[in-house]
Amino acid sequence: MKFAVKPLAVALALLPCVAQAEDTRLGEVTVTSTTIDDRFVGKRGEPTTIHEISGQSVDEKRPENIIEVLRSIPGVTADLSSGDEIKIKLRGIENQRYMGEKPGVAIVIDGVPVFERTGKVNIDLDNIESIKVIKSGASYLFGDDALTGAVIITTKRGAKYKGVTVAADQGAWGYNRQLARAGFAGDWGSGHLQATRRAADDYYWQSSYRTENIDGNLRFYLTETSDLTFGFEKSDRMKDKHGSVKGATQADLDPRGEIGRDYTRKYGVDLQKLHVTYANDITPTSNLLATAYEYRDRTDFWSAPQRVSASGAAISDSSPGAQDLYTTLNNYRQVQRGVKTEWRANAGSVGWLGGLDLRRNRYENLNTAKVDYCTMAVAGCRGRGAQLVTAGTVLSDNVTDETVNALYGELKFLLAPQWTLTLNGRHDDIGLDFASGRTNEIAAPFTRDKSFRVNSWRAGANYAARKNLDFFGNLSSSFRAPTTDQLYNGSLSPTGGKTLNNENLKPEEALNLEFGLRAQTEIAGVAAEVESAVFQIDRKDFILATNGQYSTSTATAQQMYDNIGGVRNRGFELSLKTDRKRSFTFDAAYTYIQAKFTDYDRFNLTLGSPYGPAPTLVAYDNTGNDVPRVPRHQLNMTFGWQPDDRFRLALEMDTRSWSWADEINQEKWAGRTLFNLSANYDIRETGFMGAKWSLFARVNNLFDKRYWSAARGTSDQSNYLTGVYDGVYNSEDLSIVVGKPRNWIAGVAATF
Repeated sequence: MKFAVKPLAVALALLPCVAQAEDTRLGEVTVTSTTIDDRFVGKRGEPTTIHEISGQSVDEKRPENIIEVLRSIPGVTADLSSGDEIKIKLRGIENQRYMGEKPGVAIVIDGVPVFERTGKVNIDLDNIESIKVIKSGASYLFGDDALTGAVIITTKRGAKYKGVTVAADQGAWGYNRQLARAGFAGDWGSGHLQATRRAADDYYWQSSYRTENIDGNLRFYLTETSDLTFGFEKSDRMKDKHGSVKGATQADLDPRGEIGRDYTRKYGVDLQKLHVTYANDITPTSNLLATAYEYRDRTDFWSAPQRVSASGAAISDSSPGAQDLYTTLNNYRQVQRGVKTEWRANAGSVGWLGGLDLRRNRYENLNTAKVDYCTMAVAGCRGRGAQLVTAGTVLSDNVTDETVNALYGELKFLLAPQWTLTLNGRHDDIGLDFASGRTNEIAAPFTRDKSFRVNSWRAGANYAARKNLDFFGNLSSSFRAPTTDQLYNGSLSPTGGKTLNNENLKPEEALNLEFGLRAQTEIAGVAAEVESAVFQIDRKDFILATNGQYSTSTATAQQMYDNIGGVRNRGFELSLKTDRKRSFTFDAAYTYIQAKFTDYDRFNLTLGSPYGPAPTLVAYDNTGNDVPRVPRHQLNMTFGWQPDDRFRLALEMDTRSWSWADEINQEKWAGRTLFNLSANYDIRETGFMGAKWSLFARVNNLFDKRYWSAARGTSDQSNYLTGVYDGVYNSEDLSIVVGKPRNWIAGVAATF
């Protein structure tokens, strides 16, 4: 097995710096794993890479989106669109996808395994108590889609939010944020209620957004050893397009995207989260956790820019009124309900966890035609298979009822005074009940049932070499079950579709191998925490469309989804954090990833218009190619200066090397280095108006670097000015999001 030798040598070179403390046994073993709450913390004895970020750190950054916090963790990347929603990715998994697919990482908010319509995660950034990122496969705890880890977010709670806090920020392009929170606490418990609003015109053309949140938490102390917590969040979100442009020329001449149309626009998202959690420390060595939740997602948006009029005439992006000409109104409704219970205990050198995870989810799609249009650019919309679609026509009408019944557990014990062994296992029984065409008056509805039974596991060990030095390693499995969109794509519409059904799909599988170390050391006399790891992820039965990703069917080559792909990701990660109490601080996060397709011999690049009578499919064998949008090197460093406990100045450098923008490895996405400068000033004692004040300011992209924040290529695209397909694939066919120029944000908060 080959890994990056030079970065690994750097990590090993740090070992002599580790203080020569006496060897100590770990003593009593405690299981800290949980899928419900964050009250069990600690890395000692853990065989897997874990990173933790406090809510205080999040609040200090005043982030506009959560990636501004997560990029300080090695191996984390994200797809960022307008507003504050992102799709989080770990260790290069799913970087080849960019639409609404699942992200390959479990996103868990207050115990709820969240999946939203866009494949992204929406969270009130002002309501985060903690973030925990678990690397390596995490299906042994969270089940489906935890291919390479989990991001666990716990919302604010506790007596420390007692009092009244108000805050306001202003920034470039009309950015504004307001917050108001009232908290209370007593011998009986604690709670708070919070309202926030974020809005901006944003840098990109037609990319304004608005987010309004109301959330709260109430905790009752039932007995000296038990409590009951209620939490809720109501989120109303609106955003327009994502800001992408078409091709390198437009990226240079029209970076804001004033010419052209995104594939989707006019998102309206209404989210509701409710949960109740019961905790009881039954004995000094055992604990019971139980949670019940309901999560609702209502998402409406436009999609598919209209390319052909009802008369069969072509419509280009520059045609009069084209900005509002879209063919599809998408209406999506999702309800996730579930109950989870966990019991953990320990007896000296042995600790264990047993869990039950029950989910009852429902996903509904109803998509209709927004306007009259022809399916093909043909005069009069007659001949060559052209069809006239009238406004209001049902394009997709389906519902999926998903049932998940899962058991999981963990066993941890001391093999020897310095050796801790951890074993995990989980069994998922997943049922999918699918129905389509319920509103079709001509044909009978299409209905199917499908079930998957999947086992996942982890085996790991931790060696406590010294009091401040641990070596760890683990081997874990993870999986992703096929979706009904993949199983029954040809039946999503009452009238059928171009993609065939494939009811024989198997779950995708991944095998994660990881070795690493954790150390508390000194570098140039400064106390620091170091964590590094090498990893390999082998993914097989990768589900792809047989005609190529985001390709099209033709009369001679109809496509379907099949288990035809494989990927191997190898890499190295290094995290270094110095003592935040010192005047000068330094944090660094470095990632090296080599991601390649091990099996991808059927990829078709579409040339010419997919809306015309005869697009051309050019076959490629991508086996051995690099996975697109995975840079080999990423480095995030922050230099801090705090002369006293009131003032902190921080300079952040974030850099990434170049990567390919497409599966065929033809077009490049250039690397870039950005600098961000921030300052915080806190008045900790009571001051003006009897409040404690906090001032904040940040400048992003300090040196006004011109760069691309995203670059994706899949096929030939129409010219951004003429709307004509030239039948050639090159850099002019890339979908590009140009990075924002230098911008600023400043704000103030007061706590009474």
